[in-house]
Amino acid sequence: MKNKFHKIFAVVAIVCGFAACVDNDDDVVENYYSASKLTAAQFLEQKQETLSEFLTLLKRTPYFSLLSTYGTFTVFAPNNDAMDEFLREAGYSSVESMSDEACDSLARTYIVKNGAYFTTDIGEGALPELNMADAYITLSLDSDVTNDNALVYYVNKTSRMVEYDDSVTNGVVHIVGGMMKFSSEMLPDQIAADSTLTLFYEALELTGMRDSLLKYEDENYVWATEKGKQDSVHTGVMVRCTSGSELFTRSFWPEKRYFKYTAFVEPDSVFHRYGIYTIDDLKAYAKSVYDATYPKDAGLYDDNPKHRRNPLNRFVSYHLLNRIGQYNQWCGSRELRESCWYTNLVDAEDYFETMCPFTIIRICDNSQGLFINRRGVDKRADIRGVKVLSPSESGNSIQNATNGVYHYIDDILTYSVDVRDKVLNRRIRIDATTLSPDFMNCNGRGRYGEDILTGFRNEAITDWKVDGARAYVGVHSDVGYWNSYEANAVCVSGIFDVTFKLPPVPAGTYEIRLGYTVGWERGVVQFYLKSDDGQNVSTSPCGLPVDLRRYLTETEWIPDDANDPEKNTANDKALHNLGYMKGLGAYRSGGAENPLRNNNWNLRRILTTETLKEETSYYLRCRQVLDDPSCYWSFDFIEICPKSVYASPEGEDIY
Repeated sequence: MKNKFHKIFAVVAIVCGFAACVDNDDDVVENYYSASKLTAAQFLEQKQETLSEFLTLLKRTPYFSLLSTYGTFTVFAPNNDAMDEFLREAGYSSVESMSDEACDSLARTYIVKNGAYFTTDIGEGALPELNMADAYITLSLDSDVTNDNALVYYVNKTSRMVEYDDSVTNGVVHIVGGMMKFSSEMLPDQIAADSTLTLFYEALELTGMRDSLLKYEDENYVWATEKGKQDSVHTGVMVRCTSGSELFTRSFWPEKRYFKYTAFVEPDSVFHRYGIYTIDDLKAYAKSVYDATYPKDAGLYDDNPKHRRNPLNRFVSYHLLNRIGQYNQWCGSRELRESCWYTNLVDAEDYFETMCPFTIIRICDNSQGLFINRRGVDKRADIRGVKVLSPSESGNSIQNATNGVYHYIDDILTYSVDVRDKVLNRRIRIDATTLSPDFMNCNGRGRYGEDILTGFRNEAITDWKVDGARAYVGVHSDVGYWNSYEANAVCVSGIFDVTFKLPPVPAGTYEIRLGYTVGWERGVVQFYLKSDDGQNVSTSPCGLPVDLRRYLTETEWIPDDANDPEKNTANDKALHNLGYMKGLGAYRSGGAENPLRNNNWNLRRILTTETLKEETSYYLRCRQVLDDPSCYWSFDFIEICPKSVYASPEGEDIY
């Protein structure tokens, strides 16, 4: 029966969410259905009339007892109509005829641990936590035309939520009227199964990039902290200090290491708007774009679509990322965008390296939606970019696969001359938590909860090399009140020597800057810029070591004067001459009125000014110089700022 189960119900899709209030005391959140003083298990038992079959299934597994305990859970409980649908399609006469293994597999699909996610907190996209079957759950929205266009929520596109936001003492329960369908396919096969994506899939297969999207689990990964001991907790990592007192936190190692991918895909209808109906049409279009972007390669590789310099290969691989990103996870959570970004000044943004060698995309989020390679702020865009469609705009196709997700886009995505020379001719600010796909593929980036660290094995961080006595790398959870960009950081502790790959940028002269927060418990780090072009591998230091403990003096860091912008500009220039910059003027911690720029502990340090060459990988080596394993580095972000910005006649903006 197990094979029959997996054949009919394949993997989950997308939901978005933010941990909300849980009824852990006498107060129940207003407007939520009240299940005060009941656990999730007790609440389900009170719904015997509509949930009896799901209850029968749960009680054959360990999860009914789990939902009776202390913890935080989100339960999507299928009602009897939904269970009858499952039993009929799977060929079971009743729940009792299912094997214990099938019951266990199905139950895990409907439970999310470590978070209570209410619809009032959820926009379009995926829950931050996976379900217990290690799959994403998604919400999409619609309106009920038969009921005054009331808002309707769907889980995984087709399962309607008939009752939701029932607050319980250990989480929240939603009741669904249909089974959540999911896919067991790998990402390329999930794309192949979508009848609207025939041209893109043909190109994916022809270029051989299909084979680059098939990895899933690292079979050599060992998560135990000590050999032979399955202990997932690492203790004693200091993450900050509060009012002079030390605060330590705990971290955990992910039990599995996954390889996951994202594809941004044009439906056939988008290609048709440009007169592209066949693979030869698409080859010609790709050649017209990439011969202009890479004139030295024009005509050299046209007959070999699997060559990485072939125009069609570049076209397809520019759509692919070696990390998973759900619709709502690219630029931080919706909660952070609403409470931390000054959206009248900047769009929420992030940058990601693509699988097309030496290229990146800019993803931004604003009131117009989610866009790739857009230039401008919100509605004020002179280069529109390509819009990523939300789950509600994407029809009923299941977009999540076992090892990734694909998103529909509404226009053709390319690394054109305009993208390279106009869109990306800007200050590129890279959040530290995006600097390895491993930070994203295990949900380390985007995890919610105060002072929680997701720890990483030193040998299991893509694009990082970690050496040093007791060196530790962990991604801190998103905490809205943190005074750091995107409310998170990569915490590096011990007597470490780490090297990580910088995302590629167009050729040119750049300032490379470190964004960090000052603290007395931090360390002193020496930085080095290295390249792998085989000609000029520089190991000389980037200036003096950065003392992460040092607050600038009152004559160095001068607060802004709201009445004298010219004075502020002069102070910024003087600070820049010392090798420093203030924090960001368009980002604040959640609930704060003032931007990070107003905090003397939020700094940017100019590490070096270098001419970066095209098609060359660059690495930043970071070495702790203090002989003190208790010191650490709260790594916030990197800026790679072109000369056209930092040396422009108008001056660089403060945002």
